[in-house]
Amino acid sequence: MSTAVSDRPSRSTEPDEPGFEEQVLPIFAESIAIHRERHETARVRATVTTNTEEQIIDEDLLQERVEVDRVPIGRVVDEMPPVREEDGTVIIPVVEEVLVVERRLVLKEEVHLRRVRVRERHVETVVVRRQEVSVTRLPTDDGEDGHVLSADHDQSETTDDANHTKEESHE
Repeated sequence: MSTAVSDRPSRSTEPDEPGFEEQVLPIFAESIAIHRERHETARVRATVTTNTEEQIIDEDLLQERVEVDRVPIGRVVDEMPPVREEDGTVIIPVVEEVLVVERRLVLKEEVHLRRVRVRERHVETVVVRRQEVSVTRLPTDDGEDGHVLSADHDQSETTDDANHTKEESHE
Protein backbone atom coordinates (compact mmCIF):
# COMPACT_ATOMS: atom_id res chain seq x y z
CA MET A 1 0.00 0.00 0.00
CA SER A 2 1.39 3.41 -0.93
CA THR A 3 0.66 6.71 0.68
CA ALA A 4 0.46 9.94 -1.26
CA VAL A 5 1.89 12.96 0.53
CA SER A 6 1.47 16.44 -0.98
CA ASP A 7 0.79 20.07 -0.12
CA ARG A 8 -1.70 20.25 -2.97
CA PRO A 9 -5.35 19.48 -2.66
CA SER A 10 -6.13 15.81 -2.36
CA ARG A 11 -5.56 13.69 -5.40
CA SER A 12 -6.42 10.17 -6.16
CA THR A 13 -4.48 7.52 -4.22
CA GLU A 14 -5.06 4.72 -6.65
CA PRO A 15 -2.24 4.08 -9.15
CA ASP A 16 -4.60 3.65 -12.11
CA GLU A 17 -6.34 6.99 -11.65
CA PRO A 18 -5.12 10.18 -13.24
CA GLY A 19 -3.28 12.59 -10.95
CA PHE A 20 -1.73 9.84 -8.85
CA GLU A 21 1.63 10.88 -7.49
CA GLU A 22 3.91 8.30 -5.89
CA GLN A 23 6.38 9.39 -3.23
CA VAL A 24 9.33 7.21 -2.01
CA LEU A 25 10.23 7.36 1.71
CA PRO A 26 13.82 6.35 2.62
CA ILE A 27 14.19 3.61 5.28
CA PHE A 28 17.26 3.33 7.45
CA ALA A 29 18.56 0.08 8.96
CA GLU A 30 21.44 -0.56 11.39
CA SER A 31 23.79 -3.53 11.27
CA ILE A 32 26.30 -4.90 13.79
CA ALA A 33 29.83 -6.11 13.10
CA ILE A 34 31.48 -8.19 15.85
CA HIS A 35 35.18 -8.99 16.08
CA ARG A 36 37.52 -10.32 18.77
CA GLU A 37 40.69 -8.80 20.10
CA ARG A 38 43.19 -10.39 22.44
CA HIS A 39 44.08 -8.45 25.57
CA GLU A 40 46.66 -9.65 28.07
CA THR A 41 44.98 -9.76 31.49
CA ALA A 42 47.74 -11.37 33.55
CA ARG A 43 50.98 -13.29 33.46
CA VAL A 44 51.69 -16.35 35.57
CA ARG A 45 54.97 -17.86 36.76
CA ALA A 46 54.83 -21.42 38.17
CA THR A 47 57.84 -22.79 40.07
CA VAL A 48 58.06 -26.49 41.02
CA THR A 49 60.47 -27.43 43.80
CA THR A 50 61.18 -31.03 44.82
CA ASN A 51 62.05 -31.60 48.45
CA THR A 52 63.13 -34.85 50.08
CA GLU A 53 62.51 -36.15 53.55
CA GLU A 54 63.33 -39.37 55.32
CA GLN A 55 60.53 -41.61 56.49
CA ILE A 56 60.73 -44.81 58.51
CA ILE A 57 59.11 -47.93 57.08
CA ASP A 58 58.11 -50.48 59.71
CA GLU A 59 56.56 -53.61 58.15
CA ASP A 60 56.46 -57.35 58.76
CA LEU A 61 58.32 -59.36 56.14
CA LEU A 62 57.51 -63.01 55.46
CA GLN A 63 60.37 -65.20 54.34
CA GLU A 64 60.20 -68.82 53.30
CA ARG A 65 63.15 -71.15 53.07
CA VAL A 66 63.51 -74.89 52.57
CA GLU A 67 65.38 -77.09 55.03
CA VAL A 68 66.84 -80.27 53.57
CA ASP A 69 67.29 -83.36 55.77
CA ARG A 70 68.77 -86.55 54.35
CA VAL A 71 67.36 -89.62 56.13
CA PRO A 72 69.24 -92.92 55.50
CA ILE A 73 66.85 -95.88 54.95
CA GLY A 74 68.73 -98.91 53.51
CA ARG A 75 65.59 -100.96 52.72
CA VAL A 76 65.14 -103.22 49.66
CA VAL A 77 62.15 -102.25 47.50
CA ASP A 78 60.57 -103.90 44.45
CA GLU A 79 59.73 -100.69 42.57
CA MET A 80 60.52 -96.98 42.62
CA PRO A 81 58.54 -95.30 45.47
CA PRO A 82 56.59 -92.16 44.44
CA VAL A 83 57.31 -88.64 45.69
CA ARG A 84 54.92 -87.93 48.57
CA GLU A 85 54.04 -85.28 51.15
CA GLU A 86 53.56 -85.95 54.88
CA ASP A 87 52.70 -83.21 57.41
CA GLY A 88 53.92 -80.40 55.14
CA THR A 89 57.17 -82.24 54.30
CA VAL A 90 57.85 -83.33 50.72
CA ILE A 91 59.64 -86.72 50.64
CA ILE A 92 61.70 -87.58 47.56
CA PRO A 93 62.94 -91.19 47.49
CA VAL A 94 66.49 -91.84 46.25
CA VAL A 95 67.25 -95.37 45.01
CA GLU A 96 70.31 -97.17 43.66
CA GLU A 97 70.78 -100.47 42.00
CA VAL A 98 72.99 -102.91 43.89
CA LEU A 99 74.41 -105.94 42.16
CA VAL A 100 73.87 -109.10 44.06
CA VAL A 101 73.37 -112.46 42.47
CA GLU A 102 70.24 -110.79 41.33
CA ARG A 103 69.39 -107.17 40.82
CA ARG A 104 67.28 -105.50 43.53
CA LEU A 105 66.20 -101.95 44.28
CA VAL A 106 67.43 -100.78 47.65
CA LEU A 107 65.93 -97.61 49.11
CA LYS A 108 69.13 -95.87 50.06
CA GLU A 109 67.70 -92.68 51.58
CA GLU A 110 64.84 -90.23 51.48
CA VAL A 111 65.24 -86.51 51.13
CA HIS A 112 62.77 -84.67 53.35
CA LEU A 113 61.95 -81.06 52.36
CA ARG A 114 60.17 -78.98 54.99
CA ARG A 115 59.00 -75.41 54.53
CA VAL A 116 59.84 -73.09 57.39
CA ARG A 117 58.22 -69.65 57.59
CA VAL A 118 59.83 -66.94 59.65
CA ARG A 119 58.19 -63.60 60.42
CA GLU A 120 60.48 -60.79 61.43
CA ARG A 121 60.14 -57.02 61.87
CA HIS A 122 61.90 -54.93 59.18
CA VAL A 123 62.65 -51.24 59.81
CA GLU A 124 64.32 -49.09 57.16
CA THR A 125 64.69 -45.36 56.50
CA VAL A 126 63.84 -44.32 52.95
CA VAL A 127 63.88 -40.98 51.10
CA VAL A 128 60.48 -39.69 49.97
CA ARG A 129 60.17 -36.80 47.47
CA ARG A 130 57.57 -34.06 47.77
CA GLN A 131 56.95 -31.27 45.26
CA GLU A 132 55.74 -27.77 46.08
CA VAL A 133 54.35 -25.41 43.43
CA SER A 134 54.36 -21.65 43.84
CA VAL A 135 52.37 -19.69 41.24
CA THR A 136 52.96 -15.92 41.04
CA ARG A 137 50.77 -13.62 38.98
CA LEU A 138 53.00 -10.96 37.44
CA PRO A 139 51.73 -7.39 37.02
CA THR A 140 50.48 -6.49 33.57
CA ASP A 141 51.38 -3.34 31.65
CA ASP A 142 48.40 -1.52 33.22
CA GLY A 143 49.98 -1.87 36.69
CA GLU A 144 47.80 -4.56 38.34
CA ASP A 145 49.56 -6.34 41.20
CA GLY A 146 50.27 -10.07 41.08
CA HIS A 147 48.94 -12.70 43.48
CA VAL A 148 50.77 -15.75 44.87
CA LEU A 149 49.13 -19.17 44.88
CA SER A 150 50.81 -22.32 46.18
CA ALA A 151 50.03 -26.04 46.32
CA ASP A 152 51.77 -29.19 47.58
CA HIS A 153 51.93 -32.35 45.46
CA ASP A 154 53.43 -35.75 46.41
CA GLN A 155 55.69 -37.08 43.67
CA SER A 156 55.19 -40.72 42.85
CA GLU A 157 57.35 -40.78 39.73
CA THR A 158 61.05 -40.05 39.52
CA THR A 159 62.16 -37.01 37.49
CA ASP A 160 65.66 -36.01 36.44
CA ASP A 161 65.23 -32.28 37.21
CA ALA A 162 64.61 -31.37 40.83
CA ASN A 163 63.31 -27.87 40.04
CA HIS A 164 61.24 -26.64 37.10
CA THR A 165 60.13 -23.06 36.29
CA LYS A 166 57.52 -22.24 33.65
CA GLU A 167 56.19 -18.83 32.59
CA GLU A 168 52.90 -18.52 30.72
CA SER A 169 50.79 -15.65 29.48
CA HIS A 170 47.04 -16.18 29.95
CA GLU A 171 44.70 -14.28 27.71
